[in-house]
Amino acid sequence: MGETQVTAQEGRSTAGSSPIAAEAAPGTAAAPSAPPPASGKSGRLSRLRSLRTPGRPRLWFEILLIAVSYWLYSLVRNAVPEQKAAALRNADWIWSAEKSLGLAFEESVNHAVNSVTWLIVSMNYYYATLHFVVTIGVLVWLFRRHPGRYAATRLVLFATTAVALLGYYLYPLAPPRLMNGANFIDTVLVHETWGSMASGNFKNMSNQYAAMPSMHIGWSLWCGLTIFALASAPWAKILGLLYPTLTLVVIVATANHFWLDAVGGMACLAFGYAVSRVWYGSLPHRLPKWVPGAAKGRLTGLRAAARLPRPASEPEAEPKPEPKPGAEAEREATGAAGARRP
Repeated sequence: MGETQVTAQEGRSTAGSSPIAAEAAPGTAAAPSAPPPASGKSGRLSRLRSLRTPGRPRLWFEILLIAVSYWLYSLVRNAVPEQKAAALRNADWIWSAEKSLGLAFEESVNHAVNSVTWLIVSMNYYYATLHFVVTIGVLVWLFRRHPGRYAATRLVLFATTAVALLGYYLYPLAPPRLMNGANFIDTVLVHETWGSMASGNFKNMSNQYAAMPSMHIGWSLWCGLTIFALASAPWAKILGLLYPTLTLVVIVATANHFWLDAVGGMACLAFGYAVSRVWYGSLPHRLPKWVPGAAKGRLTGLRAAARLPRPASEPEAEPKPEPKPGAEAEREATGAAGARRP
């Protein structure tokens, strides 16, 4: 019916292509139609989904990102105007609030630890160095051993630090050692050690009135919780919990912070975890350890070549016959020898 025509040839009827069908579909078969391109909205959603999926971190990018981020953090922190009068008023208010709570113990700890020279000197160097060394060490450990969780955990640290800058701007606060009329000891000056960027020759390089919140607590608690959640060795988990605890003792003993500054650092860290949870849809330690589809280790040249497919032009080697058990091989050898006899 319009699709074929019948012709008589030598008493037989054969079916041929209809002119209508031939006109609609010429000699070559039509290529399948390409799928329609993704709309702009779906394309944006796909890109957003890829950004929210943890990927394999790249070393050069991470080094550059961390270096630039810390440079910007220091630049903004030190650019906040040193509102000395407001910072001293806020310090007096914090000290009065702690006294009303019966928790104003910073001065007693400061004097007690200062009486032990080797201990307070060690704490001065602890305050100056481990804040950076341990944080970078945890980032390197995450990069190597937990690449699937690296980006989410790094986002926690970055968000924590970013919101801390807002605290420095909105609430300038003098550390206890700079309070007027207080009896705190600046342990770095007394013992002539290098332990604070806001003391001695470094005081003009850092904002002395950016004490709230304490990023010594924010970063050390980030390190401690990360190690506790991801480390497999029990001793490592214990060290992870001890690190922020000891840091709290150090910042109080050296008169660099009130304990309420530590509470501010904890609040900033909670904000950082909330940001990471919203962006990645899960807390960092619940994400897969390895990036999906990425190899867990580097292959050597021979192992990598062994996994490559054989070229089509290269013939495959004939498989060697597997050795047979001793009794069966002996029977076959006996049969072959008998067949060769006349």
